[in-house]
Amino acid sequence: MRLRLRQLFVIGLALSLLGIGVPAWSEDDPKSCNDLLSADTPAYVVCRWMATPEEAADIAAFWLENDGQHMGEAEPVDPITVDCTEEGNECPESEGDGEMHDVDSPDVPGAEDGGTPDCQNGDECGYVDPTGVTAAEKTAAQATPAGKAAQAVAQTNMRLWIETELADDYKAGKLAEAVKKVAALVAAQPGVVGIRFTSQLGFNQTFTTADELDKFVAETTAALRTAVPGKKLAAHTVVPVFGCGANDACKAEMTKKYPLLDPERIGAWLFKGLIDQLALDNGHLANEYATWKIDAAEAQRNQSIQVRARAWDAYAQIAAEDATFAASGTSQLTEEQATKAITERVASPLQDDAAETVTLWTRWQNDQGQVSRVYGEKWAANATWDQLKKLDSVRARLATIYDPANPEVDVATDLKNLSEVFGQVYLHAA
Repeated sequence: MRLRLRQLFVIGLALSLLGIGVPAWSEDDPKSCNDLLSADTPAYVVCRWMATPEEAADIAAFWLENDGQHMGEAEPVDPITVDCTEEGNECPESEGDGEMHDVDSPDVPGAEDGGTPDCQNGDECGYVDPTGVTAAEKTAAQATPAGKAAQAVAQTNMRLWIETELADDYKAGKLAEAVKKVAALVAAQPGVVGIRFTSQLGFNQTFTTADELDKFVAETTAALRTAVPGKKLAAHTVVPVFGCGANDACKAEMTKKYPLLDPERIGAWLFKGLIDQLALDNGHLANEYATWKIDAAEAQRNQSIQVRARAWDAYAQIAAEDATFAASGTSQLTEEQATKAITERVASPLQDDAAETVTLWTRWQNDQGQVSRVYGEKWAANATWDQLKKLDSVRARLATIYDPANPEVDVATDLKNLSEVFGQVYLHAA
C-alpha cells in the first residue's frame, strides 16, 4: 500500500509539473491566472495554473488501477523511419563500412588481439588536456580541504558541484589565477557536475553598475568555459520584483531599491547561454513585502508565476534556495512547523514548476563564530532534520552547501549524514 501511494504521488507530481493543456488566452479559461500579471505585461506572456491535484490523481489512478494493467498494456510509439531507397528521399552518408559487426569487435584498426591501435595513446596522437592543468597542479588541488572533501563526496551518492566566489578575484584583477585553481580542483576529481562561481550577484555591494555586472558575468563565464569545458556554470541571486505580482507600487519600490536586479538583465544571461543554472534565493520572501500585505506564500506564488511566464527554465535550470530552516545552535521547529515549512519552501517551488531543484543551507558560521544549523549539534536528532530525511522521493532534487574547512564532526561523517537527505552538494572551495 505504501509503495502504491508513493507511485501515485510521483506520477501525480510529474503530471502536475507538465501542465500540458490549451494556452490560457481567454479570461474565461478556468485555469487562467492572467489576472496576477501586471497591466504592462507583453501580450505574448500568459499565465496558466498547473493541472489540479484532482485531475492528476484521476490520471494516475487510471494508469495504476488493476496493478498497473493499463501501463502493462501500453506499447511504445512506432518509430519514425525514412526509406532511403524511396524516390525523393535523401539520406546523408554515414561513416563506417555499412556492415553489422559482432558485439565487442574492435572498432579501431589495429585493436585486434589486445594490441594498442593508433591514436589510442594520447602522446602519439598529440592529445592535450583541455584544462591545461599539470599533474603537479592536480596533486596540489587534491591536498586542499576541498580536494580531500571532493574525494569523500565520491564515496556517497551525491552529485558534486564546486562552489566558490570569483567576484572579488575579478575586482582585484586576479580572475585568471582564481579560475586556474578551480580548474585544477575539477581536473583532480572526475565527475564534477559544474561550478557555482558567485553568490548574491547584484544584491551585495561588490558591483555598483549594470555594465560592471554584465562584464563580470560575460568575462568570468568565458574564462570558465575555456578552463573547464563541458562543466555547467551556476550563479546565485535574487529578483525582489518577482514577489510583487501585479502590485505596481511594490514593483516600483523594489526596482528603486535593487536597481541591478533587473529581470530583463538576468534573463539575458540565460538567453545568451552564459549561465546553465540560476539559483533564486527565497529568504526575502517572508518580510520584504509586508508594506503591501503580501505574505510569504503569496510572494512565493508570484515569483513562481514570473519564472514560468518568462520561460527561464527553457534556457537554464532554475533552483530555489533557502537558508531559513537553520537557526542559531540548531533548528527549533516542531514537527508540525517543520512539515509546514517543507511544504511551503521545498514542495511549493517544485510543484509550481518554478524550480527543478531546491538548495537548503544546513550549516553556516558568522563572523563572531556563532553556528547556525538545521540538524542538531554533532548531528544530534531534531524534528526538522527528521522531517527532511523523509523526502527520499525527491532527494535527487535537493541540494546543500558544505564547507570542508568548518566541519561539524569530520568531512566523512558530515557528508554521509548529508547524503541521507540530499542528492547534490555544493562543495565550498576557498
